[in-house]
Amino acid sequence: MQIGSVTTPFGRRPMTLALVRRQIETSEIKPGKTADKWKVFRDASEARELLGLQDRSLAVLDALLSFYPDSQLRQDAQLIVFPSNAQLTLRAHGIAGATLRRHLALLVEAGLIVRKDSANGKRYARKDKAGAIDSAFGFDLSPLLMRADELAMSAQQVVADRFALRRAKENLTICRRDVRKLISVAIEEGASGNWESIEAMYIGLVGRIPRSPTLGDVRSILDEMELLQQEIINILEMQQKDENISINGDHSERHIQNSNTESIHEVEPSSRQEQDAKAVGDDRPKREPVRNFPLGMVMRACPEIAMYGTGGTIGSWREMMGAAVVVRSMLGVSPSAYQEACEVMGPENAAAAMACILERTGHINSPGGYLRDLTRKAARGEFSLGPVLMALLRAHGQSDRAAG
Repeated sequence: MQIGSVTTPFGRRPMTLALVRRQIETSEIKPGKTADKWKVFRDASEARELLGLQDRSLAVLDALLSFYPDSQLRQDAQLIVFPSNAQLTLRAHGIAGATLRRHLALLVEAGLIVRKDSANGKRYARKDKAGAIDSAFGFDLSPLLMRADELAMSAQQVVADRFALRRAKENLTICRRDVRKLISVAIEEGASGNWESIEAMYIGLVGRIPRSPTLGDVRSILDEMELLQQEIINILEMQQKDENISINGDHSERHIQNSNTESIHEVEPSSRQEQDAKAVGDDRPKREPVRNFPLGMVMRACPEIAMYGTGGTIGSWREMMGAAVVVRSMLGVSPSAYQEACEVMGPENAAAAMACILERTGHINSPGGYLRDLTRKAARGEFSLGPVLMALLRAHGQSDRAAG
């Protein structure tokens, strides 16, 4: 590669410290480094949005690369191409002169090429007596070789984000369909519940979906839609459980009424599990398993707890539970109150409850008493974190929009 001192642009083109830095960096390319020029071009094309480039910019870059004779960009080779504007226009599919100059400037600004201008601004090459190029003035492709690995990683990230966005959109479509049909069937079949309010939440979520959503937009709305879906399922499951209890109660009453005419063998437990439970006198009610909410959803609803995690971040439920212990101590919640919450709600939901309390600490006079009250309601099946998390998510969404 031809290496010279830092050069400045010809004429009225401005010089910036960024240009100085790029020219210095190109002189530090690792010896022996090579890269397939069309592979680098494809990576730059994938990462064009990150680079701030348009399709026309890529057409100009494609034209510039076509003037480099080898397929491999090499550190020890001459990487300056010197086509005229007329030649570039022809290979860039007839692009207009002013458009050509604008996109060349964009490629320079993006750090993919560097100008090496001659004294009069013309592009040409000087050859030695053997016919080899001794020096050239034009566009230096060295930044492409220098950034080949970076461009490859950026392209992979863009592809991964595109796949994640497509998957998130699919999940949102399915979840949206499920919520809509669950609400409809609950209303049509007369299930008890404030379905008008739940339907209003659903319509509000759907109305927030942008026409061209980003991955962050889709994930945020998907979290809230999944939370709404889980609340609907919880309501319907609770009703089903109440119906089962009512049916079992009626059955037990009839059983007692008929017990005088039945033999002792007919009223004994029929399963081994029931016999073992009866033998040891285990008549304690079996607590229903508690669903855990997604960690990402909890963190979006309760961002304040992140500062109590290791290094100021929380990336797992283990870290969340550790941060919750710190918050418990800071807010003056007794260990026994928190332990009882863990036993009733489960350790993950208890930690999430502490995060919610921290988020609303300015509105709660006694965090410990508040947690005990939530625990008692949860034990009776009268409390779920879902509405609390959804309210916090909506509050943060509104504050973000107001700030924007």
